[in-house]
Amino acid sequence: MAIRNLTDLRAGLPRNGRLIGLDIGEKTIGLAVSDPDLRVASPIGTIRRTKFTQDATELARAMRDRGVTALVLGLPVNMDGTEGPRCQSVRQFAQNLLERPQLFGDEPEIAFWDERLSTSAVERMMIGFDMTRKRRDEVVDKLAATYILQGALDFLSRGGGPGLPPVTGGGDGPGGWRHPDDDEDGNGGG
Repeated sequence: MAIRNLTDLRAGLPRNGRLIGLDIGEKTIGLAVSDPDLRVASPIGTIRRTKFTQDATELARAMRDRGVTALVLGLPVNMDGTEGPRCQSVRQFAQNLLERPQLFGDEPEIAFWDERLSTSAVERMMIGFDMTRKRRDEVVDKLAATYILQGALDFLSRGGGPGLPPVTGGGDGPGGWRHPDDDEDGNGGG
């Protein structure tokens, strides 16, 4: 298992190899999976965090059940592009996965994806759909994972490039979602 940039990760995937996207939080890990063509991300669930080995075992099971060969971990970069304690926590999670290859059989690869504002974007979308707070709490993590993974898939479909791409506004951002109040430039409508 190795940490790669997203473009190198894709190049090393077997034919029809799928990706799993993770939104790693303190209490939960949201999960999403790609289709074999790496075009569409779909939410698959949430892992309630307990001990790392139990979390990793559940993640490995989800990967095996869906034929996943690589992971895309959302990296919560600060708005100014720096990495704070939350990034360190995600990087440590990845390192802990690297130390337990026996859980994964064939060693999957790991890439990071800049997840700035992913949860906020998903929250805005759910509020726009008039979801209750209770329902939002139930699905936010797996939808954030879907948003993260879809952003990575969109990046790859455009040819990709090394490293973490910048997050842009409006419909050009990860997942291509746009708030209903935003105009075409991604600014507040009016």
